[in-house]
Amino acid sequence: MNYRHIFHAGNFADVFKHLLLARALEYFQQKNKPYFVLDTHGGIGYYDLQGDQAIRTAEAEQGIVRFAEHSAEEPLAAAYLSTVRQLNEEQDKLRYYPGSPVITSEFLRENDRLVVCELHKEDAETLKNTPLGRHKQVQILAPMDGYQAVRAQLPPAEKRGLVLIDPPFENTTEFDDVVSALEQGLKRWKSGSFAVWYPIKDELKTAAFHRDVGALSDLPKTLIMELNIRTNDERKGLHGCGFLWVNPPYGVVQDSEHLLPVLCKTLAQDKGANFHSRWLVGEQLLT
Repeated sequence: MNYRHIFHAGNFADVFKHLLLARALEYFQQKNKPYFVLDTHGGIGYYDLQGDQAIRTAEAEQGIVRFAEHSAEEPLAAAYLSTVRQLNEEQDKLRYYPGSPVITSEFLRENDRLVVCELHKEDAETLKNTPLGRHKQVQILAPMDGYQAVRAQLPPAEKRGLVLIDPPFENTTEFDDVVSALEQGLKRWKSGSFAVWYPIKDELKTAAFHRDVGALSDLPKTLIMELNIRTNDERKGLHGCGFLWVNPPYGVVQDSEHLLPVLCKTLAQDKGANFHSRWLVGEQLLT
C-alpha cells in the first residue's frame, strides 16, 4: 500500500465526505436507540496540516481552510466545523484535521459504538496510539482489511447505523472489491446504511461501478451524489468525487439538495465545477 492520506487531508474530497457523514450522524442521534458505525478504512485519525507532507500538496488550503472561512455561518455545517475547530482551539489557524473515525467519535453517545479498521501497518499503529485507542466506545481493528470486517462485524447488535467504505482506490480491483463488500454487507444487514466514497477519475469506470452496484439483487434505495470542483485535468490531480449511499438517512437526502450547491460554490476552482445527485434505485430524480 503506497497511498498516504496525510498528503491529501482536509482537501475538497474530505470536506464533501465528512460534512455529509456528520449530518448523517446528527440524524442518528435524533432517536434514543443506540447506533453502530463501521469505518472500513480509518487512516491515522488525526492529520497535521502544517506537516511536510500536507504542505507539499497544500490541498487543505483549497479544502477545509477555504470552506471554514467562507461557510462559517452555514447552519448545516455547524457540527462538522465545530469538530474541526475543537482540534485547533490553541492554534492561530487550522493546523489539525480530524479523519472520519475522529469525527464519528465526537457524535457517539453513551451506548453508541464505532469499529475502525486500517490495513496499513504503520498507520494502524499510529491510529492505536491516538486518543481513539483509549475511547471506551471505539474498537480499533488494525491492521485489518476493512472488507473482511464487513463480513465479520455485520449485522451489529445495535440494529441501526452506518458502514463507511472509503478505500484509497490505489488497486485496480478497488471498485470490484467495493461492489463485493456491498453485496456481502447487504446480505447480512439489509436495513443498514452503507456510504461509499469514490474518486472521479475515469467516467467510464465510474459509470461501470454504478451499473455493477445497480445490478445487485434486491438493492435497497440508493442515492448517488457527486461534486466536481474543476474541469478534468490529470495534471492538476483529483477533480471530483462522489458518494454512493445505500439506505441514506432521509435527512441527508434533504440536506444534500442544499449542501451540494454550497460545496460547489465554495470549493470551485474554475468554471467547470458542477454537482449532481440522482437515485440509482428508488425515490425520484433529484438534481
